[in-house]
Amino acid sequence: MKTVTIDHQVLPAIGIGTWHMGDDSTVESQEIKAIRTGLNAGAKVIDTAEMYGSGAAETLVGKAIQGYNRDHLYLISKVLPNNIAKTIEAHLDASLQRLGADYVDLYLYHWRGGAPLIDTITELERMRIKGKTKAWGVSNFDIDDMSELWNLPIGSKVAANEDLYNLGSRGIEYSLLGWQNRHGVPMIAYSPVGNADSLGANMTRNANVLKVAARHEATPYQIILAWAIHQPQVLAIPKTAQPDHMTDNVAAMNIDLNKEDLALLNAAFPAPTQKQPLDIL
Repeated sequence: MKTVTIDHQVLPAIGIGTWHMGDDSTVESQEIKAIRTGLNAGAKVIDTAEMYGSGAAETLVGKAIQGYNRDHLYLISKVLPNNIAKTIEAHLDASLQRLGADYVDLYLYHWRGGAPLIDTITELERMRIKGKTKAWGVSNFDIDDMSELWNLPIGSKVAANEDLYNLGSRGIEYSLLGWQNRHGVPMIAYSPVGNADSLGANMTRNANVLKVAARHEATPYQIILAWAIHQPQVLAIPKTAQPDHMTDNVAAMNIDLNKEDLALLNAAFPAPTQKQPLDIL
C-alpha cells in the first residue's frame, strides 16, 4: 500500500474528497455510507472545505465520522481567502462545529486572495499554536506562490499544497512538483481522475489506459488513480458518492504500475515540455 507523510503522519496515499457532497438531502445516507465504506476499506484522509455547499460537506462528514476513533482519522478543511484575516478563528470554529471535532489535522488556505501572504500564514500559524489545527497548508498555489511562501519567516512550516493533478492534467510536473519534492512539501491531488467538465480527453476510454487496466484486472479509474500516486509524496483525494466505487478507489493504492505501464500512459498523456498555467477547478 502506498503512503504519504504529512506533518510526520504516515497516511494512505488515497483519501476521500467531498466536493459537491452534502448538497442533496435525498442522497445523504448514500453519501455517508460511501465515506464510511472508504474508511472501513483503509482510507484515513477526508478532505473538505467551508466552501463546499457553504458548509454542507463538512456537516455531512461530521455525520459520517460519528462513532469512529478520531485518532484514526485525518481531517482536512479549507478557509476561503476573504475569511482569512481577523475572522479566521470564527470560521475555523464553525468548521469544527460542523465536523463535530475539536481540531482538524490540516487547515488549508483555499486559494490566494489579496491579503499579504505573511499576514495569512501568521493567522494560520496562530490556529496551529492554539491547537485548532495540527498543521496548515495551501491550495491552488503555483511555483511562484510556493517560492514566495517558502522565503517568508514561517513559510517553511507549510505542510502541503493541494492542486489539480491527474493523468490528463500534468502541468505541475514541469516545475512545481519537483520543487515540492526538493523542499519536502507533499502534493495533495484534487480531481485525480478528472471530471466531465475538465480539460480534454476522456482518460477512461483511452486505449492505453484500457490496456493497462486489463493487465492489472482493474478499472480504468483505478489505473488513473494508481498513476496519480505513483510519484512520491502525492496524496489523491477522489470523490464518489457510490460505496462500490469508493471501495475500488481505496483498492487502487495496491496497484503497482511497472515501467511498461507508465510508458503506455505517458505515451497517451505526455508530460509537459514547458511551463503551463495552473489548472484550477
